[in-house]
Amino acid sequence: MDNETALPPVAFDPDLISEYEYELPDALIAQSPLPRRDESRLLVVRKAPGTIQHHHVADLPQLLRPGDLLVLNDSRVIPARLVGKRDSTGARWQGLFLDADQTGSWRLMAKTRGTIHPGETVTLTDRTGEHRLRLTMLAKIKDGLWAARPDSTEPPPEILRRIGRVPLPAYIRKGAMMDSDLADYQTVYAAKPGSVAAPTAGLHFTTGLIRELIDAGIAITRVTLHVGIGTFRPVKAERLSHHLMHAEWGQLDEKAVQQIAACRERGGRVVAVGTTSTRVLESVTRDGPVRTWSGQSELFIHPPFEFRAIDGLMTNFHLSRSTLLVLVRTFGGDSLVRRAYEEAISMRYRFYSYGDAMLVLPE
Repeated sequence: MDNETALPPVAFDPDLISEYEYELPDALIAQSPLPRRDESRLLVVRKAPGTIQHHHVADLPQLLRPGDLLVLNDSRVIPARLVGKRDSTGARWQGLFLDADQTGSWRLMAKTRGTIHPGETVTLTDRTGEHRLRLTMLAKIKDGLWAARPDSTEPPPEILRRIGRVPLPAYIRKGAMMDSDLADYQTVYAAKPGSVAAPTAGLHFTTGLIRELIDAGIAITRVTLHVGIGTFRPVKAERLSHHLMHAEWGQLDEKAVQQIAACRERGGRVVAVGTTSTRVLESVTRDGPVRTWSGQSELFIHPPFEFRAIDGLMTNFHLSRSTLLVLVRTFGGDSLVRRAYEEAISMRYRFYSYGDAMLVLPE
């Protein structure tokens, strides 16, 4: 074609959510974890040379350096998925518990056929149908959520332990849990209950691997970020700059602050395990150095963004058009991470929550 009539190349616009689309065969969506967590494959992306290497999670002690610091999210997944029937119609009802206030009112997502009205009741059951609970729908509140009240004065954790199900994402068996998910969809170091989805990068760690990392001179610290409703909400805005993140509660304690400072002093690298750990660290450093912190984070990491807290990132492979994919491409470099995803698909890596992982290092 003559140069005078050739069409100009289409410019890449990092603010458009459509730039973060990719095609994934359904067969690559992992439906269950591997029998051994650290046998998952690990795609290692090195930013400075622009290289991509194939390893396994069990290789982490050799891939990281003595003096590096891994930052884990110790949030624990709660059995937040609720299933029942509307008492007025018998129609199936599904919900997701988010939190409760001091009066005993629950805040939740709800889905059912038809229109449900304030004052209606729903009877919840566990997977066996043995345990039952009545829930009164009080009012529709902000962002399409509902306020509801159970007919029990027990603390929510006790109720959910009996009635709730593991809140699997829909791409895993359409959300239908198995008994094995109770352990599989939880990190081995989970401590503080509050997440409605697992911090999935951490699912690859075993207690044995953590011991090996420590023996290799790699330090480990913990932060907390309770994964909330935002993980279930797609980006609806055409431009990322118009998307509003839902707040998630996080915490960074004095011990973690000291370990991060010590890592910097010895010349080590701070490697976040998961986008959740990343958001805690980067939230804290928006207005100064790392410090103790507790509160709500609404940080949305997208171009342009200056990373101030982390040097490396271990993360799973994320959904198309998701805020998590945007974060990873912002950190790793757009063209390099695009290429890494293409490589992972061609090599038939396992994707999403129960899938394989990627490690992005500076060099």
